[in-house]
Amino acid sequence: MAIGNSSNPMTSLIEVYMPDFAIIGSGAMGSAVAKRLIDHGGTVLTYLEGRSEQTIARAKAAGMVPVGRQELTKAELILSIVPPAEAIKVAELVADISSGMPAAPPFIDLNAIAPKTMQALKARFEGSRVEVLDGAIIGGPPVPGKSGPTIYISGDIAERSRLLEDCDLRIRRLDGPLGAASALKMCYAGINKGFVGLGTAMLLAASRSGAAESLKAELSESLPDVDRKLSRSIPDMYPKAYRWVAEMQEIADFLGEDDPAATIFRGMADVFSRMATDVEGSRVLVGQLDEIIAFSGTEN
Repeated sequence: MAIGNSSNPMTSLIEVYMPDFAIIGSGAMGSAVAKRLIDHGGTVLTYLEGRSEQTIARAKAAGMVPVGRQELTKAELILSIVPPAEAIKVAELVADISSGMPAAPPFIDLNAIAPKTMQALKARFEGSRVEVLDGAIIGGPPVPGKSGPTIYISGDIAERSRLLEDCDLRIRRLDGPLGAASALKMCYAGINKGFVGLGTAMLLAASRSGAAESLKAELSESLPDVDRKLSRSIPDMYPKAYRWVAEMQEIADFLGEDDPAATIFRGMADVFSRMATDVEGSRVLVGQLDEIIAFSGTEN
């Protein structure tokens, strides 16, 4: 991308180069990352075939450029930002379009997947020249004027991710091998989202048993930080619950069959699956949770 300033004959001769990126995934995170790159001079290509009208509208609103699948390889970096259940499918798409290319762009998986899944993903590129990097996003989508989220990258010996840094994304490269960033994400999400799942389950149990108001009052009195976090995080979870199902399953796989905690996260996957069904359907559970959260805790 060339940027010229015609009012100054000296600067008009200077070209400032910004790379093209490709992002597969135009959800809340993918489109916000794209917007940050675009706002800092980059061009972001995307592939929208078969996507919903909502996804297409979000991509266009962010300024992403829809292209055919093969044109994605014109980018200098290809990023995958999709729900974890789609990560392997995206890798297979990129491996296919990059097949036989003498200088295919590096591919960074930024999804919430276990290190074992990351290794299986990398195997899809066997025999190709594609450099595969392991990434993880911790924090919410980029917001103008704020520096987050943090993007962790492992296996990036050649510092391919510096292109993202140049566009004001917060990048932290890990010294560990491929899979280290995914492991970090699994541990962080297990604590953060696992806490939300635990709170959801127990608030619903309190609602069923007639103890909801008493529990809310006790939380606000003895564990105010927990009360505030649940009151903020549970409503924020509703539209994301469907994506968190596979993420909890990935965490269970990461822990392994020998770790009894894996059972906890398989249970959390069921909690979020139940919530996702409710959000798209009757919203009975949403109503129960909202009622508890709205209770001030002063009437006990």
